[in-house]
Amino acid sequence: MPLCDDKAVFVACSGVKHQGSECHSYHQSPAPSRPRQKLLKTFEGSSQDAVRPSEHSASSATRNPCGHLSRHVLPRFPGFRHHFSDLLDALHFLLVAGRLYLAWFYYDFDTPARGARLQSWFRHLPVWSRLADYFPMKIVKTAELSPEYNYIVGSHPHGIMSLGIFTTFATEGNGFSRTFPGITPSLATLEGQFYFPFRREMVLATGCITASKDSINYQLSRDKGGRAVAIVLGGAEEALDANPENFDLTLKSRKGFAKLALKNGAHLVPLYNFGENSTFTQVKSERGTFLRKLQSGFKSAAGFSPPIFMGRGVFNYSFGLLPHRVPIATVVGAPIPVEKVEKPNPEQVDELHQKYCDALTKLFDEHKTNYGISADTKLNIL
Repeated sequence: MPLCDDKAVFVACSGVKHQGSECHSYHQSPAPSRPRQKLLKTFEGSSQDAVRPSEHSASSATRNPCGHLSRHVLPRFPGFRHHFSDLLDALHFLLVAGRLYLAWFYYDFDTPARGARLQSWFRHLPVWSRLADYFPMKIVKTAELSPEYNYIVGSHPHGIMSLGIFTTFATEGNGFSRTFPGITPSLATLEGQFYFPFRREMVLATGCITASKDSINYQLSRDKGGRAVAIVLGGAEEALDANPENFDLTLKSRKGFAKLALKNGAHLVPLYNFGENSTFTQVKSERGTFLRKLQSGFKSAAGFSPPIFMGRGVFNYSFGLLPHRVPIATVVGAPIPVEKVEKPNPEQVDELHQKYCDALTKLFDEHKTNYGISADTKLNIL
């Protein structure tokens, strides 16, 4: 197969007109002249002596006069080899780091159900106080929480993202440790929150635990006092009711927390986040409607509900995923004393559950007018 004469390649690369250059067999090429030897040596040598790409057109730099790719093109880009090597090193590092993290993930899998890994420095990061200032948020303390007892704190309402209880119990943005000294807070959340790599480590650092019976029992049995576990009792079903004018709480059939309180002798504390339901605007899906049935069915299958909502944007107030800047007041009620019962019967559970519902209703009625809610508004426990 005929190939181009090396002399023709030299002429094409140098941009000098050469009449009569012909294509010959590679084996019939004449001995290279000194200029050509110098150029070939330049291509094979260091990048400092190489001909700059700007001196040639793209076509002459990549193809010889016969239209074939020049075998001397790639060496003209010495940096490419180094960049490619750096890319391979980075990929190798990520592969090794990923394997190490997967091994750690497997080893550390049960930590969310075994007290988490609370890091005080992480809870005190300035970003959390900025988050609280954004709305703004505040804690309203109505009674002391003695470090001599453990507590189960019921949080209402769920809202779209439970921003009030998260900022209060999972961070120091609201100054929880200053308000309730001697109390170590933990927020119980969905187990799925701990399945996301790296994000899991941040959630653990806030002190969050899984919202399972075993996890809460473990947390309350670690110490004889000074532990407070917050549970958003309404769950995903209540999130679908998150609207500013809605005061429905999914609580009537939620009695597991009362049983846990009896078995651990943990006092019950009602908590209401005024303003939580106003942080986002949700498409209304009243109970019994087709949309609500569809969302509830999805929740039963997937474990979470898909609310249809919007917030605000960075430069606008009508559309986006940022929460609206509305004040949120986390009102913490007085604890309900609970005596420890190893095996509580249903009557004891029902009695404590009713006491809690009454205390929550009283807390709401005493503070609702302070946060723009009319005096005749009632809390609906469903």
